[in-house]
Amino acid sequence: MLKVDAHPDYPPEEGCYIRGNDRSPVAVLIILKWDQDKVPPEIEALVRAGAESGAALSGTLQTENIGLEKVICNIVSNPNIRYLVMGGPESPGHLIGDAMRALFANGVDEKQRIVGTESPHPFLYNISREMIERFRDQLTLVDLQFQQDPDSVRKAVWSCYQEEPVEFMGQELYDAGAYPASPLSGRITWKILQPYWEPEDDKQREGKRKAEELMERIGRRNLERDTKDGATGKNRE
Repeated sequence: MLKVDAHPDYPPEEGCYIRGNDRSPVAVLIILKWDQDKVPPEIEALVRAGAESGAALSGTLQTENIGLEKVICNIVSNPNIRYLVMGGPESPGHLIGDAMRALFANGVDEKQRIVGTESPHPFLYNISREMIERFRDQLTLVDLQFQQDPDSVRKAVWSCYQEEPVEFMGQELYDAGAYPASPLSGRITWKILQPYWEPEDDKQREGKRKAEELMERIGRRNLERDTKDGATGKNRE
């Protein structure tokens, strides 16, 4: 089957993942509901199982917006990745698994909000619609959520490598070769940390821009004043 080179910038976004075989047809994504310094051993075992069994990328995901955008950027820059194995628990505050299934099933609306999910803030504002649609077209989701068995991850990755279709949990999996289009390169363009505040039209967007410029000018003036006061020894208490 055809394999191609990933984009020279692959993977463009940093994250909590292990990079493996760039020609692999599968990435492994484990949902994380804990802080990074409190990851339990069973979650680490799932990530290691993905990496050790041959995944191109194997790592964790904590959020349904910026975190997911990073995943999309990394995967669409490597056309060889054709499957996404998703495992781990659900994140009560983010509902990442629900958002991921909805993204594959329904895509996004005109505001780039994932359609049909109960996730609280499933907005993908920081990447292009082209990247979102490529992600959906390029990949097949292999849903192992709530299964905490590393052997299931290993079997899923193994199945994605096969030259002939094999049955795995009701799906036929095999390595069909690289996606028939050039890799897409791109990083998150601007980080909207509270996407539910995104302006709805150009007028609101212009108003937001002016407000941000005003806040930046105020910040510069305050910094200049504090620097001047510090240099003259003035006490501003």
